[in-house]
Amino acid sequence: MKLFCRKYGSGPPLIILHGLYGSSDNWITIARNLSGKFTVYLPDQRNHGMSPHSDHHDYDSMRDDLFELAEDLGLGKFFLAGHSMGGKTAMNFAIRWPEKLYGLLIADISPLRSESSERAVSKEHLAILHTILSFDLSRFSSRSEIETALASDIKDDETRGLIMKNIRRESDNAFVWKLNAEVLLRNFDRILKGIVLPDNIPGEIITGFPVYFLKGELSGYFPDGDFRELLKIFPAAEFIVVPGAGHWLHTDNPEMVTKCFLKFLE
Repeated sequence: MKLFCRKYGSGPPLIILHGLYGSSDNWITIARNLSGKFTVYLPDQRNHGMSPHSDHHDYDSMRDDLFELAEDLGLGKFFLAGHSMGGKTAMNFAIRWPEKLYGLLIADISPLRSESSERAVSKEHLAILHTILSFDLSRFSSRSEIETALASDIKDDETRGLIMKNIRRESDNAFVWKLNAEVLLRNFDRILKGIVLPDNIPGEIITGFPVYFLKGELSGYFPDGDFRELLKIFPAAEFIVVPGAGHWLHTDNPEMVTKCFLKFLE
């Protein structure tokens, strides 16, 4: 699938993948912060933003979308980062094509399947998807009216702001959803699914490049015990807690997240 992609700056190539309900514009602030050191590519993943919709939404498909994007951009090797759902996509890519990476950064998601973490987040996500699917945008004439109405179901300001970014106005002034909520709900179990480790992990994934796992200090998306398991795959991986940040750590503490990306250049 041909993904929509934004580009910022110059220097070594870096691709950053957004999470569920996100889009490329969620990472523009970080991309601009890094634009003097990296060429930053911000794609919209399938069924999000300005990229095409598809009935298929799983990590193999999103991994292959990323490979196609890198080929289209002519990137032999690059740095790769992903937040939440994008972090699982990035990990799947790293396992399949480790030779294409200079470095890997996973932001506030454990790629491993955990029943406890799934229980903690699935109820919230399912409620959001059902709200989007039941929300009739044709009733509203302004974005402020929509946000006020959404506030009764999505009370968290940060989450509601993220959802609002998924609304666009058509040429006839009608509002429509950009993300494909119906397919996301239908594939929700696949989105929650952890990575499947191959029996023989390529040697490059062990020693070939730096790996950073970022966890928001206030977030519950990354169980502490999972990092010990991930060290079995990446023995030299570094685990970094982002102070004062929840799951949306790139908006809660962009300065610290920017510093973590710059560690690649060290």
